Amino acid sequence: MRRLLFIFYLSLFTFHLSLLTSCTQRVENPVALDRLPDIYPDYIGVTIPAEIAPLNFNLQSSIFNLQCDLVDVVVRGSKGGELHTQGDYADFDVKDWHELTARNKGGELTFTVCVRQDGQWNQYKDFKVYVSDYALDEWGLTYRRIAPGYEVYSKMGLYQRDLATFDEYAIIENTQVPGMCVNCHTAHQTDPSKFVFHVRGGHGATMFQTDGQREWLKAKNDLLGGSMVYPYWHPNGEYCAFSTNQTRQGFHVIRNERVEVFDLSSDVFVYHPATHEILTDSLLQTKDWSENAPVFSPDGRSLYYMTSRQQEYPEHYREEKYNLCRIAFDPQTGRFGDRVDTLFNAVAMGKSLTWPRPSYDGRYIMFTLMDYGYFSIWHNESDQWLLDLQTGEAREMKEINSDKADSYHNWNVNSHWMVFTSRRDDGLYTRLYLASIDDKGRLSKPFLLPQRNPQEYYSKSLYSFNTPDFTKTKVDFDAYEAGIEIASYKRVDTKVK
Repeated sequence: MRRLLFIFYLSLFTFHLSLLTSCTQRVENPVALDRLPDIYPDYIGVTIPAEIAPLNFNLQSSIFNLQCDLVDVVVRGSKGGELHTQGDYADFDVKDWHELTARNKGGELTFTVCVRQDGQWNQYKDFKVYVSDYALDEWGLTYRRIAPGYEVYSKMGLYQRDLATFDEYAIIENTQVPGMCVNCHTAHQTDPSKFVFHVRGGHGATMFQTDGQREWLKAKNDLLGGSMVYPYWHPNGEYCAFSTNQTRQGFHVIRNERVEVFDLSSDVFVYHPATHEILTDSLLQTKDWSENAPVFSPDGRSLYYMTSRQQEYPEHYREEKYNLCRIAFDPQTGRFGDRVDTLFNAVAMGKSLTWPRPSYDGRYIMFTLMDYGYFSIWHNESDQWLLDLQTGEAREMKEINSDKADSYHNWNVNSHWMVFTSRRDDGLYTRLYLASIDDKGRLSKPFLLPQRNPQEYYSKSLYSFNTPDFTKTKVDFDAYEAGIEIASYKRVDTKVK
């Protein structure tokens, strides 16, 4: 009886093994092609953190050439380990991928790609991907997904993505409250235990969540003349900087330009959540200048922001050009300094600066440079720049820029990884790219945020990504209760100090 059972289980095992083997076709006598594979996304030569999700890719010939009926990929690590996948596209097992990247941290991965066409195997030249020594030190990303329209929000919301996998989770969506738009979100130095975002619409508010406790601030303070947008936390977590903006948009009537966004007025201030006080200063709320997009320095002793001389809008919208400025801030007293310094004079270059973001180690400020204005997502000429705070020198980040709009950006907590948006893929939709910077300021080739089936995902997606940021843990947010609270009109008043 035992012998019969043994034979039965052995036969069953052999049957399943034969099924598994039959699903994988052996690559035999491949013809060597003297060119690299044309893959989407372009991951050839990129540098990745060991913790990133698998770099799944589609072969362009398998997308446009029906004769390409099978893709075979082998990945070998310079420090050992091997990974194999075969199918319609390169689809790596998540667990196996992370075992390989962890083993090859500081090394490289060599990809061998073969395709079968009309029964014949062809083998492309190998390409490499480099696994960085720098840890990611983050759980994932937060971002807004929104249809690239102008007036109608459609379905949109704030989302978070586990960077080690392909899992995405909604933080809050506008379908919970009719007419709601959510934007301008940020965490305290990537720690979502302190989290803030702004709600526009008839149920407008600014939401502060600290250790799971939420407060909904009144959307506008009449003494400010507007609402609280573009937030940025102080390093000690006791303050949050904002600007208040009277935003308008206009539409171009010339080819290749669609929308222009400008401010009739804007000012900068700091909010103290513990007392609900708004801290202002006459140097940050001037009549003839627009102050905008404030951020604190990593030591908490300075407030950076951008400023432009007010123009007659919309006639002179092209004259709206911003410089990068700095004012001292005392976190003990909540008081500002008595002078404003210009850190980068973009106007002298005939340009405009927007979205300053200091690295958390205090070495750099990354910003976007464009011809005029500050809504860089509508400007194809917008590029990323880097200001070295040690030397005072600024340079274009040519290694990561493209001929399309490169815009919103943020740093990870160890200041070696950055995320930014770009329209380089199709010129219409903003998508998320990551890149690294080493101790000598050298930048790596950026790579598109990985997806399970990237060609299918990005070709079918009707949404743009914007305002991305890293998050060290998953954002714990009760969207159902938050929706009830938004609809309740219950708000906390703020007071101007």
